[in-house]
Formats: sequence, C-alpha cells, structure tokens
Amino acid sequence: MTVTASASEARSRPVQLWLAVWAGALAAVLAVFLLQDSLPWAVNYPASAIIPVADWVSALMSWVKSNFSWLTRSITAVLGVPLDFALGLLAKNFKIGHGAEMLVLPRLSWVGVCIAAFLAGRAAGGWKLGALVGGCFLYIALFGQWTSAMLTLGLISIAVPFCIVTGLFVGIWAWRKPWAERLLISPALDLMQTIPTFAYLIPMLLLFGNSPVSAMIATAIFATPPMVRATMLGLSRVPSEIDDFSEMAGCTARQKLWRVLLPSARPALMVGVNQVIMLALNMVIIASMIGAGGLGYDVLLALRALKVGEAMEAGLAIVALAIALDRLSQAIARNHAKGHVYQEVSPSLWRRYPNLTLAVAILAVTTLLGLFVPAFAAVPKAITLTTAPLWKTAVSWITINFFDTIEAFRVALILNVLNPVRAFCEGFPWLGAVFLLGLAGYQLGGLRLAALVAALTVFCAVTGLWEKTMATVYLCGISAFIACLIGIPIGLMASRSDRVEKIVTPIIDTLQVLPSFCFIIPVVMLFRVGDVTAMIATVAFAVVPAIRYTNHGLRQVPPALIEAAKVSGCTKRQTFLRVQLPLALPEIMLGVNQTILMALAMIIICAMVGTRDLGQEVFIALSKADSGRGIVAGLAIAFIGIVADRLFNAWTAKARARLG
Repeated sequence: MTVTASASEARSRPVQLWLAVWAGALAAVLAVFLLQDSLPWAVNYPASAIIPVADWVSALMSWVKSNFSWLTRSITAVLGVPLDFALGLLAKNFKIGHGAEMLVLPRLSWVGVCIAAFLAGRAAGGWKLGALVGGCFLYIALFGQWTSAMLTLGLISIAVPFCIVTGLFVGIWAWRKPWAERLLISPALDLMQTIPTFAYLIPMLLLFGNSPVSAMIATAIFATPPMVRATMLGLSRVPSEIDDFSEMAGCTARQKLWRVLLPSARPALMVGVNQVIMLALNMVIIASMIGAGGLGYDVLLALRALKVGEAMEAGLAIVALAIALDRLSQAIARNHAKGHVYQEVSPSLWRRYPNLTLAVAILAVTTLLGLFVPAFAAVPKAITLTTAPLWKTAVSWITINFFDTIEAFRVALILNVLNPVRAFCEGFPWLGAVFLLGLAGYQLGGLRLAALVAALTVFCAVTGLWEKTMATVYLCGISAFIACLIGIPIGLMASRSDRVEKIVTPIIDTLQVLPSFCFIIPVVMLFRVGDVTAMIATVAFAVVPAIRYTNHGLRQVPPALIEAAKVSGCTKRQTFLRVQLPLALPEIMLGVNQTILMALAMIIICAMVGTRDLGQEVFIALSKADSGRGIVAGLAIAFIGIVADRLFNAWTAKARARLG
C-alpha cells in the first residue's frame, strides 16, 4: 500500500506542477490583454515591424522568370509533347499539318473506352468491379461530360507516372540515407502536404504560363509525397530474413533492391499509387484555374454563374471518375498484395494478357468505326441526359418552402457561434499565442519542439498576416471541433456494432474519394456564400478521419485485456471507460489530428465562397499573379498545419509511452 501510494504521489506531482505553470501562463496572457492600451505591441503586431517577405519572394520570382525563361519554355515544350498526345488520344483529335491539307485523326471512341474500362475492372476485381467501373464511364458519357472528363483523365495519365517514378527514386534515396530522410525529405514532405493547393498554382502560372502543362506540373508536385512515404514505409517493413537471404544468394546491392526488396514492398507501393491517383485527380480539378480545363473548369464556370444544375452535373461526373479510379487502383493493389502464382509462360501475347489484348482490339475497331459512324466518335446528343433542370427546380423548391428555417439557422449560427469565436481569435494577443504554443511544445516534446512551434507562429505575425491567420484558425477550429463531435460518436457506434460498421464504411469510403469541389456545390445551393457554407462543407470533408480512426482504435484493443476486465467484474460501461477508451485514445487523437489537417485544407478552398482568411489571400494572389503574396500566405497556412501536427503527434507519442 505504501509503495502504491508513493508511486501515485510521484505521478501526481508533475501534473500539479504543470497545472500551476499553465494557470500562471494564462493569467499572464490575460494581463497582457487587459493592459493592451499600455502594451499595444504585444496584442497587435506593430505595422512598422513587419518584414516584407512577400516583396522579397516576388523579387526573387521575377529574377527567376527574367533569367530562366529559356529553361521554363524548354520544359514546357518537352512536357507538352506527351501531354498533347494524351489529350489528343482521349479528348481531342490528332491534327497533322495546317490549313486545307490538315489531316485529322480521331480520338479513341467513347464506346471503346467504356468497354476497356469494364474489362480493366473485371480483370482486377471480377464482374462486379467491371460493372462499377464501366458504369461510371458510361454515366459520364450519357450525361454529356465525356470530353471534359477525358481532358481531366488525360492530364492524370501523364502526371501520375511522373509522380510514381519520382516518388519511388526519392523514397529509395531517403531509405538508404537516414540523414537525408531526417534533414531534407521529411521536412520537405511535411511542407508539401500542408501547403494549400492554390499556393502551388501561383509559381506555376508565373513560370510556365496559363496552360495545361502548368496544371500538370503543379499536379505532379502536389501528388508525389504519398509515393515517397509509401516507398520508405514499404522498404523499411521488408522482413530482415528476406534481406539476409538475398545476401546469402550472392545478390549485388542493385539486384537486391530491384529483384528482392521492391517486389517484397509491392503492397505498400500500390497503396502509394492509389493515393497518388486520388491526389492527382483532386489537384487537376483545382488546377482548372490555370488552364487545365476539364471537369474542374466546368464546375468553376457554373459556380461563378450560379448555375446550380450544371455545377451539380459536372460535380457528379467528378465523383464517378474518382470512384472508378479509386476502386480500380485499390483492386490492383489487393491483387499485388496476394502475390503471384507461378504459371508457365505462354509464347503468345494474347494468351498472357487476354483482357489487355481484347481491350486494344475493341478500342481499335470502335475508333475506326467512328470514321464512318459518327455515333462511335462522339456521344450522340439524342441519347444524352441532363438533370440540371431537376437540380435547379429542387433547389428553388427548398428555397421557397424552407427559406425562413435555413436563414434562421444561418443567422443564429453566425451571431451566436461564429462571430463571437472569430472576435475572440482575432483579438487574441499574438505574443500570448506564441508563448502558450511554445509552452505546449516544451511540455510535450522539449526545447526543440517549443522552438519550432514558436518560430512558425512568429512567422505568421512578422509577415503581417496575423489577423488572417487567426481568422483561418477560428474557422478551421470550429469546423474540426464539430467534425469530431459528429465523427467520434459515429466511430464509437461502429466499433461496438458490426451492423453499424457495414452501413458507415461505404459512406465514409465514398466521402473520402470525393474531390473537395464536390462538397461546396450542394452547400452553396442552400446557404449561399459565406462562413456558414465554408464551415458545413469543411465538416463534411473532414469528418471521415474522426470516424475511421475511432473505429479502428477501439477495435484494435487486445481482446485479452477486455476479457481480463470482465473477469475482474467490470460492467460494460466500466470496461469501455476504464480499459478500451484509454487504450484507444492515442489512435483517436491521430484521427483528430488528421481531421484538423483536412479541415485546414478545405478551409483554403472555401475561399471561393467568400471566406476572409489566408485562403482569400492566396486566391487574390492567384487572380493577380502576385507570387510573393500567395507563397507567403501559403507558407503561413502550411505552418498552421505543421504546428497542429507536431503538437498532436507529440501528445500521442507521450500517451502511448505512458500506456506502454
């Protein structure tokens, strides 16, 4: 008893000490706020002390553009060759020559592409997957979105291989050189994955112009990090026995890498490929602003003109394309994870690859038929459908019949929740925020984490973006909080009931593959533009990790511990609160971390619907081609994400260490 009491007292002393420290810190910040007339520089960062980082970046980009335009033009010309070929093959006709002597070769027939998509799905996952993938492509064709969808697919088909190859080689280098991974690769990946998508577009627009090549380069840069991480993870998880066996067999370092380690890491690599495809699709939609065209451009034009029906149709076409690519790449990844059964090599190509041979033959035949039968070359208007009038009528009916209810909800939310929280965040002393975040970093990770968190927070102030930063924090914080309030209870229910999990899993899988644009469209229809629209769209976009990680964390609790709790006489409530929840808490907090990062990414895109935060800064910079303003605002957004990520990861690591 004495030993137990002593241990309990020893554990409680640091807790009591930190409570006293935090009480003193909060009191100091409150004193600074109350004395803001005497200490105005501690509450609002002085305008005279702002460092013109944006001007420096603009000057640097102008110098690069002036002195290296020959290089950027050469890159554009080189990358334009495969891109033009892909776009001509899928979306446009091939044009050879000029004037009256110009020879026009047709693009691939839409009938052949739909059948080829069906065959690819059947080969990867059976008849059901074939019907799903083929049905998605047929849906795109019948609803008149074929050309736009093929423009989007053409960009993806060139950007994705570049991302895979680049990510593979960078991941191999980082795996072989731990110092490079620690000092260069990991910080760069963190920055690339937290910088908002809009910020990628500004330097691309300045250096490469308003063209599909600019959109492709931005997409390739944005979508590469998952492949790098998947390569490092896959190689690090290859069993040491396989590595030892390859050395015993006399393999050289190159043979061991390419013939043993990489094939063994193939399941993780294929997961990376799936993530690359989905991120590339998301980025191509957003890159429509700098010349990508395609479905994203259709959505953008419809939103600007407030054409609800057209925006919804283009958005649903994006959803169909996303589902088809996601399910197909996941099925291929699962097949690679199962391994290969040895078969005798057939001398004929069509016997080795029957589905591929059949797909190529069908594409060739249907494309040739398109020269004589116009219905094979382009989707006949007589068979196309449209739901635009239906969506417009539905929105009009809802607006007429429920306008008072929707407006009352919107106004109440603004007056009672959003405005007070925004006023609190924007009035919070910048010096107090730096101090409190640095203190949290010191408590969770020591002096190094405290210095990192404080430095990144100071950057947002010294660049003159403190008010915009706090506006971003306010909207992101509220959205993430509501997403967790919704997602964690759903995850709890899914973890305790297999029936609930079977219902929830397809829904969150679908939400996870939807590009961010698709969340904005239906909310704008009902709530118009503003912070309420941004918050609701962000909650819908960010709720998935909260559900998934909560469910996964609770289901990963060892059954032996649950049985031990039951044997000890614990009720179901006590078992859940005293055993399952504490053990699953680190996993749940990882879900909260991911929810915050996804909310931050979505908030920036919601600048399109009238938010006044860092996303608006990036959006304005994009419209004015102001590279310095956009890049600095993008870095501020990235630093918010990095601060949240580092603090939550440190807290999770500490909780796991405490649980053993």
